[in-house]
Amino acid sequence: MKENFLRPPRGFAEYAADALRVFGLLGVVFAAIRLQPTDAGILALTLPALVAPRFLGARASFDIAFSAIVLLAAWSNVIDLYRTVDGWDIVMHIVCMAALVPMAYLLLAHWGVVPATASPDFRKRVPIVLYPMLGLALGAVWEMIEWAGFVFISDDIFVEYHDTISDMAVGALGALAAGVLLAGVRLDRA
Repeated sequence: MKENFLRPPRGFAEYAADALRVFGLLGVVFAAIRLQPTDAGILALTLPALVAPRFLGARASFDIAFSAIVLLAAWSNVIDLYRTVDGWDIVMHIVCMAALVPMAYLLLAHWGVVPATASPDFRKRVPIVLYPMLGLALGAVWEMIEWAGFVFISDDIFVEYHDTISDMAVGALGALAAGVLLAGVRLDRA
């Protein structure tokens, strides 16, 4: 993992992915100076996610898509799209799980829990079956974090039973869609 992170970028796409990481860091600094502390905190939560593709050796195209989605989700909160655009929450849960779950799969493959997509042991049915399960698990964690934020940080965070269940359900659908679309796609660098 360390070798992946320290490896210099090769080609335009890897530089673009690193530029998104820099944008994420600058966004935290901007929010800390010009916006509310909670906005800076929300954006700071993206930083581990933004470096995850680098540590895991994700393919540059996946790294870019993943990082852009993570930034979009965080900035959507900062600029209040979740409250002002009907259905934005649902769309983002679908899209975020479609990105987070394959990254989680790369982590599990790195740990040897599941076969890497380049492994001869890999079967195309694995993402179709496993991604929705990972999506439900990550969705549950996501909703627990929202709940903790509501209870311990700010009652401005919207937490409600129907919202929680629908978020988890559409997140699983996003994960399933990713499993179907990415069943034969290698997500790590060759």
